[in-house]
Amino acid sequence: MADSFLRSQRFQRSRMSQGSQRSLLFGKSHLLVSETERLCYVGQNFGNEVLKCNSLCRYFIGVLDKNSGQMEVYNAEIFNMQPLLSDNLLPDDTKDYQTKSYREKMDLCIEAFGTSKQKRALSSRRMNAVGSDIVNTAVAKAAANVIDAKGVTALMQDMAQDDVQNISAFLPPCHEDADRPEHVYKFEDILSPAEYEALRVPAAALASVTAEEMAKRAEERSHCSFVLEELKFLPTDERSRDHKARCLWFLDTLVKFSQLKVIKKKHPMGPECPHIISRKLMKNFSSLTYNNGSIQNLISASMRAKITAYVITLALHINNFQTDLTVLQNDLKLPESRILDIAKALRLRVTKTKGVPGLDDDQSHRLGTLSLPLPTQKAPEGQRKRKKMS
Repeated sequence: MADSFLRSQRFQRSRMSQGSQRSLLFGKSHLLVSETERLCYVGQNFGNEVLKCNSLCRYFIGVLDKNSGQMEVYNAEIFNMQPLLSDNLLPDDTKDYQTKSYREKMDLCIEAFGTSKQKRALSSRRMNAVGSDIVNTAVAKAAANVIDAKGVTALMQDMAQDDVQNISAFLPPCHEDADRPEHVYKFEDILSPAEYEALRVPAAALASVTAEEMAKRAEERSHCSFVLEELKFLPTDERSRDHKARCLWFLDTLVKFSQLKVIKKKHPMGPECPHIISRKLMKNFSSLTYNNGSIQNLISASMRAKITAYVITLALHINNFQTDLTVLQNDLKLPESRILDIAKALRLRVTKTKGVPGLDDDQSHRLGTLSLPLPTQKAPEGQRKRKKMS
């Protein structure tokens, strides 16, 4: 058996003695190339073409010295040499190997030498990647079909209409069949009788404010600009003065509440805020969220839109159903487009006017008026009436 093995080795050496051999190394992977006058032979110990031999076995080759009769044994690897019928000495995949990323090289190593668990993980990852590509392709194709069918302009109009509907969900109840402006948005829908009564004590300080105290509060910015301006025009009649003071106190509280982000205190507006009002703010104008193992209240974008709608409605009741939207916009720290969208959702007529005298503001102001009959709802500014698609 040993003689036949050596004869086989001598035969192979004689066949390739006229050519040359090269071995290219890629980490622990070997590529053996042998050239003869007629053909080139290539073998490798990695990839799909490797022989399916028992990996638990070791292979040796023995070289017999005829003169001494002794044999030297060397470690060996088995290569299945295949003729390469091409002018290229190296296969294309070997050339590409040098340009592959580290992850791709690792995947090739796992394919050739990885354990069963590693190969299963590799297969699963590739399947997930293929599935993700299929989903992305399907979504892109579906989006392209929708755009082709409806057009970009129509889709933008749909988005604008959806925005109006989203805002409308946070508006006070609207009574479209009302015969007077004060009945369109009823005062009882903004403040219940019990809540209105609870404002008597905290609003008393506003009702009895003096000119000196007014100047101090304006200097300290203890109230929003709308309230500071309206305090200059409190009615002399005691009942009307008390009513306006209560409305101004609640409006100022809503504006301050809208500037909060995450509410961490049980009474965020301070101890002077009545319990029923504090509960109304937390229940109606904040959202519950779960964070770090606890439930918190926060002022989301939708809640800010709701607060803005109620502030505008309350300002309309205070100012005989006409109010300066720009002053409220600055107090609420909103972009003009946002407060105009909410005002139009409230069915107000918006016009331009000069700034209120006495305020450090030279910009042209937007005036919102609630009058009957109510205008029809339109898409936000910049959107025209939808056209039929041919």
